Amino acid sequence: MAPNAAFAIELAVFDQHREEWYRSHPGCFVAIQDGVIVDGFFETYAEAFNAGLRKFGVQRGFLVKQVWATEPVYLVS
Repeated sequence: MAPNAAFAIELAVFDQHREEWYRSHPGCFVAIQDGVIVDGFFETYAEAFNAGLRKFGVQRGFLVKQVWATEPVYLVS
């Protein structure tokens, strides 16, 4: 599996909802596996991660992502 394909479905779901979520919950975190979104928005990564573990378990990965209008850019040199 190509590295970019690992979370392709989750990223597509996130992109589909990004604008709506940004208007209602900017800066919050969401957890997604396949097309399933954990109910609620979370103030911290840890809260979203723990909610994802409760809902999805540890058998497969899930995406935890912060809701921003655009992706932040980090410079690593």
